[in-house]
Amino acid sequence: MMRDSGGGWLGRLRAREALLEGHFRLSSGLHSPHYVQCARLLQHPEDAEAAAQALAARLAPLLPEPPAVVLSPALGGIVLGHELARVWGCRAIFAERAGQPSSQPAALTLRRGFALAAGEPFVAVEDVVTTAGSLRELLAVAIATGARPIGAAALVDRAGGALAWELPFAALVTLSGVQCEPAICPQCAAGVLLERPGSRVDVTDREGTKQGR
Repeated sequence: MMRDSGGGWLGRLRAREALLEGHFRLSSGLHSPHYVQCARLLQHPEDAEAAAQALAARLAPLLPEPPAVVLSPALGGIVLGHELARVWGCRAIFAERAGQPSSQPAALTLRRGFALAAGEPFVAVEDVVTTAGSLRELLAVAIATGARPIGAAALVDRAGGALAWELPFAALVTLSGVQCEPAICPQCAAGVLLERPGSRVDVTDREGTKQGR
């Protein structure tokens, strides 16, 4: 099931070819017949600006106060976070994963001189959440500095609104029932080639899975 919070954002994602259909392995490890590549939408400044305005309009009534900072994870949340900060007239910073590629991703950290002050109110924003692992890790990084989380947001919520949040949360598009564990994936059972988006796809492994480099 796909739900649009208003403003035709589901249609906009499709029009920009940002909502893909196939057989995908998500960053969470889950499999899905849909993949959302928000960068295809956010590459257009008018869409990025409009998405931020719509998201701020949904989230602002839920917040106890305006944020002093919008914090995003690199790379997917940077553009949306910057535009959202423009709406609120505050700073936009991001956390990133440093270190060499390995089987285990490096932890998110604040670099490039970015810092949060003790008690500073912030909103965390991501382009897409599935299990919200990255967004929760981002919140933990900021909280460890003494900053104060007041809300979280995403352009697309792939969890169908089922994630439990202790903070106000808003999304423009909600997808549900479109991901599953690999062991019970019907497309795997049917032998459909599995794609791992987000990098150049040009190598096929022994399981028939497209690998990116």
